[in-house]
Amino acid sequence: MNERAFQSPIPDPTTRPFWDAAAEGRLLIGLCRDTGRHFFPPRGASPFTLSANVELVPASGAGTVYSFTVMRTAEPYAPAMVELEEGPRIFTNIVGCDPGAIRIGLRVRVVFRTGAEGGPPVPMFTPG
Repeated sequence: MNERAFQSPIPDPTTRPFWDAAAEGRLLIGLCRDTGRHFFPPRGASPFTLSANVELVPASGAGTVYSFTVMRTAEPYAPAMVELEEGPRIFTNIVGCDPGAIRIGLRVRVVFRTGAEGGPPVPMFTPG
């Protein structure tokens, strides 16, 4: 499957640490220090307690396809919901494989793709 072009994100001061880590090939997720639960996207307050007692932590980058579809356009692509090993789900794209090979429960790992204008790389997932 050809990978379609996409617009790179524009980091702001609150998202800069996430995108800086992505540029280094690292996926960060949020951790609520009050509950010990991980969340995505990372943000300044816990979605569980609304407390600011949160931190960014590295994720393994491994997960499974929770849900997906294949968009059969001029440049086909496969948006998906991937459940990370740490628990949170991330909305992403499945890349680097034939769309017919994608299945719910497929083991995937994070890869980073750079947008058309060369901004920060975006986490996507590929079988493996």
